[in-house]
Amino acid sequence: MSTEHPPTIDPVAAARWHAAAPAQSPWLHEEVAKRMDDRLQWIRQAPAAWCHWDAVRGGLQGHALVSARYPQALCQVTETSPHCVPAAMQALARPWWSPTRWSAGRPRFGLPQEGSVQMLWANMALHMASDPQALIAQWHRALAVDGYLMFSCLGPDTAQELHAVYAALGWPPAGHAFTDMHDWGDMLVQAGFAEPVMDMERIRLTFATPQRLLQELAELGCNLHPQRFPALRGRHWRSRLHEVLQDQLGDAEQDGQLALTFEIIYGHAYKPRPRVRVSASSAVSLEDMRSMLREGGMRS
Repeated sequence: MSTEHPPTIDPVAAARWHAAAPAQSPWLHEEVAKRMDDRLQWIRQAPAAWCHWDAVRGGLQGHALVSARYPQALCQVTETSPHCVPAAMQALARPWWSPTRWSAGRPRFGLPQEGSVQMLWANMALHMASDPQALIAQWHRALAVDGYLMFSCLGPDTAQELHAVYAALGWPPAGHAFTDMHDWGDMLVQAGFAEPVMDMERIRLTFATPQRLLQELAELGCNLHPQRFPALRGRHWRSRLHEVLQDQLGDAEQDGQLALTFEIIYGHAYKPRPRVRVSASSAVSLEDMRSMLREGGMRS
């Protein structure tokens, strides 16, 4: 696995999408959040504080599920796209007259301090990041020792039917390549996480028309491939695309509706106690030193 940035993501396009993505929670993101929340039943230790990373795009209904599961936990909401901040505050801030405004579950907004949360929840964000290693490192810094990361993202089999259509027509790629779950596990370990657990499932969605399918894809993300179509396309091209999608993706078992596969990857990993190898000269950050002292000293 390469340690460089993903080769099929244009960082300029990724930044542009992040700054302009719809300030709403797509249906698929909410569905994945619900399935990820179900995995929390296997976590014995409830977090005293947790961070929801990019809550608006990740799923506001999913946020409600996690908040209900951990009603006494402090909640930090981090929106990394400025235009999503008002939507998050409007949806999640309690009115002044609500008793829950003064409870532990009242969300706070902004970046979490280093080592301040026991759980970081990041739903459907990694596959659109041009520098996922840097993003994972941010999450690692936010977590306290023994805290854990819960995340999900799209996997490489996503929209395989659409990729096949584009390839058959000789068109540029329909989208950038998504990372395999084993590579995500490797990146977690490189970032300092321990015991990564990865699993995946495929969700098959059906759409009544090509227009509805393309609308759903536009809400989920955009094509970040460096070799994507370099310019706008005309009405003839779009009409041709609609015809091909109707012909190639129609499922007879679903009354001719268009079927599209989404591979969903789930990841879970812990932040272990920092370890310092004994050598002639060893360096450790102040935050790690404090953590090791709280936990009873350094290990060799």
